[in-house]
Amino acid sequence: MLGTRKAAHPPATASRPDAWRIVAAAMFVCGWGGNQFTPLLLMYRRLGGYSTLSVDAFLGAYVVGLVPGLLLAGPVSDRRGRRPVLVAGAVASAVASLVLCFGGQSPWPLYAGRLITGVAVGVAMAVGSSWVKELSSGADGGLAARRASLCQTAGFGLGAGVAGALAQWGPWPMVTPYAVHVLLTVAIPVLLLRVPETRPPLPYEGGSLRGLLTGPAADLRVPAPARRRFRLVVLPMAPWVFGAAGLAYAVMPQLVGSRAGHWGLAYATGLTVLTLGMGAAVQPVAKRLQRGAGARAGRAPVAAMAVMLLGAALCAANAVLLSPWLAAATAAILGAGYGIAVVSGLLEIQRMAGADDLAGLTGVYYTLAYAGFLLPTVLATLSAWLSYPVMLTAVAAAALLCLALVATGTRVTAATTATEEERSQRGPAPAPWEHRRAGRG
Repeated sequence: MLGTRKAAHPPATASRPDAWRIVAAAMFVCGWGGNQFTPLLLMYRRLGGYSTLSVDAFLGAYVVGLVPGLLLAGPVSDRRGRRPVLVAGAVASAVASLVLCFGGQSPWPLYAGRLITGVAVGVAMAVGSSWVKELSSGADGGLAARRASLCQTAGFGLGAGVAGALAQWGPWPMVTPYAVHVLLTVAIPVLLLRVPETRPPLPYEGGSLRGLLTGPAADLRVPAPARRRFRLVVLPMAPWVFGAAGLAYAVMPQLVGSRAGHWGLAYATGLTVLTLGMGAAVQPVAKRLQRGAGARAGRAPVAAMAVMLLGAALCAANAVLLSPWLAAATAAILGAGYGIAVVSGLLEIQRMAGADDLAGLTGVYYTLAYAGFLLPTVLATLSAWLSYPVMLTAVAAAALLCLALVATGTRVTAATTATEEERSQRGPAPAPWEHRRAGRG
């Protein structure tokens, strides 16, 4: 059967303590490519003549590409190695920008480019996050999670900022932003070849189609001891990670864009950078909130959802007021919720996963997180029947429900969380599910 180890053994250790930086650079450029399109939505509406539904559908194509990138790349890299999968992701990111660079006048190249971009970002998030953790030898899990999320967030923010500025003031606004990304990305695949591999390829034992499908699929299953916390804490929080981002820099700019006048593109870019900048700034808070004992352990998801609720309520209010200033404040609050949620979610997953399925479960988490990025498309579709104040009020009500679920789930699983914190502080004994797939096919 595909992917069976002869004997369980830990991943290979890195011989270069700074090797994680190259992987982080790959995550950075893939994140840059993934979010450079977002502030350009107004540009495509004005210069390309696309409708609001069309440009939101371009975001939807990105999510469609993300799903296989997240769910397949992680398990494949668990079994065939991190390096070849992330190299392919970096190449795909550059190819996607080339397609977008020359296809701005037709929707189908835009759909294709965004879909390929989604695949590339999915690979970077699932594989890159796991590789950074494995290369951060000697660092605590919180530091490794912050390294991965900060590099990805920085790429998201700077990509959006530079692309928006070039589209607002630079030449050839439908071309220049993507050309810059291609130049940034072109050397990354070569540099990745120098990074130590932490997951040596598993030997093939038989080439059956069943083995090809069931092996990676097994890496996507949440370990049984962690399923209750996953359902009650991670599942209701994860979609708000990028749901908050979608509200902040996809929905809000379109609602208040008329108030910004000819500065609309720069304003949308500013909201994107503000959201992600705040998200990066608050990420160290997540680890501190995640520490503690008993009922105090794992408080970060509750804090994240409380901030999300405040941001969603302000979105609903601003759908009536249409204030650019309130939209900016809302973006900052949603960015804070994003930053706490993305790190606390990664820490939860890293606690649950074993060495053989870290990338697979990371992909599951990010798939759930990115499902929230479909929210702008859903709202744009429903806007034919419902007003934005009504829809965003419903979104705020959903945030309140998820906050209640996460708070309850954190409380009822606090004993398990405390046990895991004590185990991680003692060091030598791994979680019981970390060896469950030794010799697994």
